[in-house]
Amino acid sequence: MSYLMSNYAPLAVTFVKGNGCYLTDDKGATYLDALCGVGVTGLGHSHPKISKAIQSQAQQLLHTSNWYRIQHQETLAETLCKLANMDGAFFGNSGAEANEAAIKIARLHAHANQINEPIILTAKQSFHGRTMATLSATGNPKVQAGFAPLVSEFIHVNFNDIKAIQEHENNARITAVMLEPIQGESGVIVPDANYLNQVQKICQKNNWLLILDEVQTGIGRTGKMFAHQYNQITPDVLTLAKGLGNGVPIGACLAKGKAAKLLTPGTHGSTFGGNPLVCRVALEVLDIIQKDDILNNVTLMSDYIVSSFTDKLKTVDSVLEIRSKGLMIAIELTKECLQLLQQALDKKLLINITGQSIRLLPPLIINKEQADEMIDIICELVSEL
Repeated sequence: MSYLMSNYAPLAVTFVKGNGCYLTDDKGATYLDALCGVGVTGLGHSHPKISKAIQSQAQQLLHTSNWYRIQHQETLAETLCKLANMDGAFFGNSGAEANEAAIKIARLHAHANQINEPIILTAKQSFHGRTMATLSATGNPKVQAGFAPLVSEFIHVNFNDIKAIQEHENNARITAVMLEPIQGESGVIVPDANYLNQVQKICQKNNWLLILDEVQTGIGRTGKMFAHQYNQITPDVLTLAKGLGNGVPIGACLAKGKAAKLLTPGTHGSTFGGNPLVCRVALEVLDIIQKDDILNNVTLMSDYIVSSFTDKLKTVDSVLEIRSKGLMIAIELTKECLQLLQQALDKKLLINITGQSIRLLPPLIINKEQADEMIDIICELVSEL
């Protein structure tokens, strides 16, 4: 009997140790982690520099609260803002908290412009979190089921459809557009190359904030530090989490210009957010990504993995499409394939299934030999489906 609530349905495996791209279970078996904690441990498990940073900071100071200045927090805010061309940062514990902050900033922006009942446009098939506000922003009825009444004043439009946003330009209650640059939870849905640029122009024309949720796509996952950098734009609000802490819980909401000045003392907070430990680790993560040329490895390995899948699966009838951006990779099949989750586990490979797609989020440090191991297992499973 488990005393855990049943909101998760964990597979029958318990991991006790991790090293790089691999995890070891309590029976001593080793697994290739092609999901890395749903995009969290991008630099692999037990990275020596991160372990050293955790140990060093734990011996000095873990927590004080945001009632006092925290040096690592201020340094991390400066580092992230310079990397993303932003002006201010708020730190929470997760992507959902980061998106909650973004939603509050959007509402403050509305009230500053005399919009009393503001509306935020978000996308169908999106995923922004599981708190009440962020699941209301999420464009997936399955996530929202059972939780009515939802937080109101979100309108969900078709993703990658610029006309769907233009149709709301005459709605004086719109205050922001909130999007993922790539929809990860829905199976790595990559929009047209200039979609975000067009959305930004509409936002600037109407004094709407452009909020980009890069909780999954940020911190190198796509081959750039932030996915929107492929579009050479700067959003008004940018949210991050997952890869930023490589396993320690941290979320960040960055903002630029007028949006960076809307949160004032008392308007928002987080007890644990941005404490010395998580900020020290996040600084180490950013340092490793830049000094170890991680982004280049993401691009090289992405090209290799996708071309290998394309070549090896081209004659398999059950494969509809292979989608990718960096090391966000999805193989969409012609039918439901949830059974592949257990079949991959039996072959000592960790993957994710979303709808009819195999979703892969391998570590950013994956090498060719490890990629081949993943590719061979996936191709075997798909061919036998």
